[in-house]
Amino acid sequence: MSQKRVSLVLGSGGARGYAHIGAIEEIISRGYIICAISGSSMGALIGGLYACGKLKEYSSWVQTLDFLDVIKLLDITFASSGLIRGDKIIEKLEEMIGDTLIEDLDIPYTAVATELTSQKEVWFQKGPLIDAIRASIAIPTFFTPHKHKDRLFLDGGIVNPLPIAPIMSQFSDMVIAINLNSNKILHKPIEPTEEEKRESEEAKNIFAQFIESAEKRLSQLKKEEELTYISVISRSIDTMQNILTNYKIAGYRPDLIIEIPKECAMFYEFHRAKELIRVGRELAKEALEDFERQNP
Repeated sequence: MSQKRVSLVLGSGGARGYAHIGAIEEIISRGYIICAISGSSMGALIGGLYACGKLKEYSSWVQTLDFLDVIKLLDITFASSGLIRGDKIIEKLEEMIGDTLIEDLDIPYTAVATELTSQKEVWFQKGPLIDAIRASIAIPTFFTPHKHKDRLFLDGGIVNPLPIAPIMSQFSDMVIAINLNSNKILHKPIEPTEEEKRESEEAKNIFAQFIESAEKRLSQLKKEEELTYISVISRSIDTMQNILTNYKIAGYRPDLIIEIPKECAMFYEFHRAKELIRVGRELAKEALEDFERQNP
């Protein structure tokens, strides 16, 4: 197969964004050339790291993190503007990215964020890459808003969870979009390893204790059955992003959509990097094989 130039769209979806890493690995391994990237939230983060040549380093790092490591990195706060400052994560990203400017990247890159006051979609296509990423990943009620040039920015997934429009003007052979909010049901479940099962169970127990403490401090919803404050918000965000994603796809239809089921992980399960990277790789392989059979 001759090499095809791909414009890549990376959607938002919290921890499911790790699947972007596996999908990118599969796309590259099959001989495609990524020539432009746009992303929202975790998609902006992964896309930015790929564009500046640091995705492999980031992937190796996140796969070493267990649940307690993630909790320490999240820099928990109980401020009304958000549970997570994210300073420790940003410091780690700054070590990798440095003072890289978007306009100096080898490929065109767009990070989508939401401007809080105007409630409008903003495209970061120049300036410091780290600012674009921090603005795009500010999940409401979790990450505190990012202040940049006297403006406050929130997660890009609020207005555009699958930002296809920014790369439509780029010259490429095809557009591939990776949707992290799919209702797709896996016909062939991707089973976690025994180690991943054990880690997940340990994380659940720790997370339950953390949520109970957080709910008391925040004086928020009472715990009823299995619905905690955090899980209600998680499912609400997933639902909102799924609806918005369908609208965006209807307006700008990609050549190929790689569907990552939202049932794969809750958006806060950042300790599951190994498993979710594998999910992304396998689902990308399946989608690309189908596409290549239909488009020889």
